Amino acid sequence: MNISANGKVVLTATRELSRKWNQTKQFWRDAKSEEFEREYLAELISDVDRAIPILEELDRLISSVRGECE
Repeated sequence: MNISANGKVVLTATRELSRKWNQTKQFWRDAKSEEFEREYLAELISDVDRAIPILEELDRLISSVRGECE
């Protein structure tokens, strides 16, 4: 189980979503699009950015525990 690798998959998907959103914003420019970005996307991107270092640390801890148990 590699938690940080899974975190990188989530990070990559989030970056792709952000890229697609930037393309979409060129055509969808109203109050609802701003609300969608503010309420969902900005928070999601922020949460993923904060989670990545935590997932990496968890991966290190699990590896350490695994090493001590062997």
